[in-house]
Amino acid sequence: MQLPQNTIVAVADGEKLSLFQNEGNVLSIKLKALPAEEIDSSKITSGARHVSSAANPDDAQQEEDGFSSGVTDMLNRQVLEGKIKDLVIVAAPRTLGEMRKGYHKALSAVLIGELDKDLTGHSVQDIEKALEAA
Repeated sequence: MQLPQNTIVAVADGEKLSLFQNEGNVLSIKLKALPAEEIDSSKITSGARHVSSAANPDDAQQEEDGFSSGVTDMLNRQVLEGKIKDLVIVAAPRTLGEMRKGYHKALSAVLIGELDKDLTGHSVQDIEKALEAA
């Protein structure tokens, strides 16, 4: 995948988000970590509402889906405020599916690509290699 300089890379799963900025160019990805954003994980998408009970112990999944929705809301807000011009999202497959439900059309317009891999907790070098190979 080719990433223009200053592309924002969001690496997420259902519990953690890391943001990076490409300081390299389209031929050589060089990611720099950005400060963590506060994520509101209280929202649950309409398709993810479940009644939790002993027969359906799905609280952890609801929390992950709420976090995914919060990440999407934060990214939508930054795109709408003009803080993100180019974006790549790297997320665990289920997380990516939940995030897609909330993409604003402006986010979709700046989205360069998606990578459905769980790379949270991996080194910056691992993330760079995965992006270059995509």
